[in-house]
Amino acid sequence: MSSTPPLPPPPSSPPSPRSTRPRRFPIAGVLRPGKPSDIWFKPACSVVVATAIPNLTLLALGRLDLVMYTMAGSFCALYAHNLPYAARARALAGVVAGMSASVAVALVTASLTSSAVALVAVGAVLAAAQKALCDAARIGPPGHLILTFISSATLFAPQSLGQVPGHLALTLAGGALAWLVGMAPAVVRPHGPERRATARALNAVAAYAESAQAASADRRDSGPADRGDSGPADHQDRAPAVERARAAAAGAVHAAWQSLLATGARTTGARTAEARRALARLVIRAEEALAAPATADPAALRAWAAGLRGTGAVPRPGGVRPGERDELLGVAAEVAGPKVPPWRRLAPGSPLLPIALRTAVGCALAGYGSLALGVGRPYWALVTAAALYQANVTLTWNRGVQRVVGNLVGVLAFAAIAPFAHLGHAELVVSCLALAFGAEALISRNYWLGTVCVTPMALLVTEFARFQQPGELILDRVVDTLLGAVLGVAAAVLVTNRRAVDQIEQAVDAVDRARERAEAGLAGAGAVEPARRALTAALVDLRAAADAAAGEWWLGALPEERVIAAERAGHRTLAATVRRRSDENGQGTRPRAEAADAWEGARA
Repeated sequence: MSSTPPLPPPPSSPPSPRSTRPRRFPIAGVLRPGKPSDIWFKPACSVVVATAIPNLTLLALGRLDLVMYTMAGSFCALYAHNLPYAARARALAGVVAGMSASVAVALVTASLTSSAVALVAVGAVLAAAQKALCDAARIGPPGHLILTFISSATLFAPQSLGQVPGHLALTLAGGALAWLVGMAPAVVRPHGPERRATARALNAVAAYAESAQAASADRRDSGPADRGDSGPADHQDRAPAVERARAAAAGAVHAAWQSLLATGARTTGARTAEARRALARLVIRAEEALAAPATADPAALRAWAAGLRGTGAVPRPGGVRPGERDELLGVAAEVAGPKVPPWRRLAPGSPLLPIALRTAVGCALAGYGSLALGVGRPYWALVTAAALYQANVTLTWNRGVQRVVGNLVGVLAFAAIAPFAHLGHAELVVSCLALAFGAEALISRNYWLGTVCVTPMALLVTEFARFQQPGELILDRVVDTLLGAVLGVAAAVLVTNRRAVDQIEQAVDAVDRARERAEAGLAGAGAVEPARRALTAALVDLRAAADAAAGEWWLGALPEERVIAAERAGHRTLAATVRRRSDENGQGTRPRAEAADAWEGARA
């Protein structure tokens, strides 16, 4: 085996830390639409199908008053569309179980007491538990919000103990249908989620390579005298964009590996194993380009990503090289290895616990504030507060602005839709289905756009039992929205998350440990492939922890110098592991000066 080329030297001195404590809440860009999700149509179509079947059945039976219970299960079809089907089956089953448990608690509570004070308290505790469990399981959008919306509405629906089993059975039936709808595409495209995750990684690394190459070109064009901090303005302007592109590419590569590893050993047949190996080869190429962007070919990466569309054969960028064979064996071993249970992420000291506490406090404040004002539906204020809570205060503020704007526009949409929906029950069902599709079509562009459809749909759901006066519904909704948003953001500011700094320190330590294992592998004292993936995951977690802490208030100085130093050292080690693999494959390595220049250009 050839010796590994020496690593480029670290920078002579760490850069000055950027100010990370927010001085004011941002306004610009909060409402700006972005690109839609590449799979927005999947949850949109799934929720329409999963909702239409029970709704039309109940319409035919003349029992639309039961729609709320079937819809609780049907909305589970919104989840887990990014997961491979083996993992999706487990995740959807967990969502259905969580929804059923939430509805059961709400139904029993509603049947035992009519005290609004007690109901708000139970709703706040449920919302906090749902938030913590969904974050720990990393279930993804729409997270806890659907669970909280359904359980809170159920809490305030009149109920008797004798009705609970029948209503809960309807929820389970709707959930079973949602599970079938979510799994149905596996018949046509069994490896679709893994192919999409791999394509995202290839495209993200291609974008990073282009940014890094442009930054390197700027550095070369500036001349030796300008290679310090006094570089040209266009080069200085590129630096943050390159950093963001690298973080996005590292996250996409990590997500692609996680998707391949999530297929599960028990479900791995010959065809599944071969498909996973073919996709793993492409992720390896993406990983190589991430570590050595100066020599990457963005056009080839994008061409491979385009070849993953549809159901055709997976592109093959060449024969399996010796290093890749070891890598593929490492993937197979990891698939068969033990998995960390999600509840471990809720251990004492977890950064998820302060967010759960914020949810409980904010929901309780919003619910009791609504009761104090005499609004007839305090669960709307409670759900508004629950919808706000993100990883930090700044993101929570952003979501609050989006929620208020979306709801205010949404009540205007309801005023326009209500005359048609009130023509009859069939029109009411059709309106809800159209709004459910529109919500999923828009919400990935910006949250407020999605709530423009969610708001009238939520208002129409209250009319399945009986038609109501639109003016009364609109007034209640506006008051509860404003109250829930104000009190929810206030709770986020007041309930501090001082563990955010501790989380950064722990993440830095995790990167250091992962880097040491990878370097030990380079020295021949361990396996390089799993260590490299562990280092990539640690770097992704470190960046997420740093970004989350940067948006918190009431924190002292953040250890940003340590974060930057750990990230740079980690990425240098990742580059070394890829160069070692290239060396094993007989491809040779670049001279040390060229490698150092590529690294400096990539991180600049």
